[in-house]
Amino acid sequence: MPAESTTRRRLRPERPGPLATAEPPQPQDLVITLLGSYVHGRHQTVWSGGLVSLLEELEFSNGAARVALTRLVNRGLILRVRQGRLVHYRMTPRAARVLAEGDGRIFSLGRPRDDGSCWTFLWHQIPEDRRLERSRLGKRLRFLGFGSLQDSVWVSPHDHQEEVVELLDERGVASYASVFLAPSESARGLRVAAERAWDLSGLAERYAAFEAEFAGYLGGASPAELLSDRQAFLVRTRLIQLFRVFPFLDPELPEELVPLAAERGRAVATFDVLWTSLADAAKRHFDGVILGYLAV
Repeated sequence: MPAESTTRRRLRPERPGPLATAEPPQPQDLVITLLGSYVHGRHQTVWSGGLVSLLEELEFSNGAARVALTRLVNRGLILRVRQGRLVHYRMTPRAARVLAEGDGRIFSLGRPRDDGSCWTFLWHQIPEDRRLERSRLGKRLRFLGFGSLQDSVWVSPHDHQEEVVELLDERGVASYASVFLAPSESARGLRVAAERAWDLSGLAERYAAFEAEFAGYLGGASPAELLSDRQAFLVRTRLIQLFRVFPFLDPELPEELVPLAAERGRAVATFDVLWTSLADAAKRHFDGVILGYLAV
């Protein structure tokens, strides 16, 4: 079977599993992934047609790609910049903050923490007429690894006090909330809290499925030597798109509560190797698609 066909088959597993049956990525999410992986810190603007072409390679239609870009403009994450007859996009400061926060979670998953072995608890009473802020707060808390004990009580097995205080100030709801830390050795009922706050069923299987899908690219030779630049781009983009889900799912509870260190460790190690080794080839393909239309 040709190498390109083999790569496509790997990108779309034939047998259903925890990753194959997961909710497919949306084009807006993929645009943010592309900006964070191949634009942020390297280019100021990127040609709209290049982004559309890359999304088509990732199996989204031209129309869906352009709708996604328009919606990201409306959300204030990218700006439309006209250069002559061509349209380019530039990330907004808000997008840069979102990407920085995302990188912080993605690239710290499974790494040793020095946070004093404290749990963070948040209680809030945000009024009903500010339910939009409450909803957005909940999404950000989940990304930080918090679980919900009930609608207004959130918990994390790590010290996130400073981040939560900043988040409350940013949302303008600090006056409705209280944040406090509890040393894990003195806190009681942590196992009960963990069982109520997070649904970890199937997480070990998801880690194993991630490892099974991408471990085939590891071997004696460098993964980049086995793939074309385009294949490296496709594999690396799917790699980050699937791996970025784990910070939402895995709060990294103490091993005595939820033994996941082995599965998590293997997935993180595979991610680290492929993310680094495929970087140059994937970036060459990205730049090649937008070459001649890119303002640097």
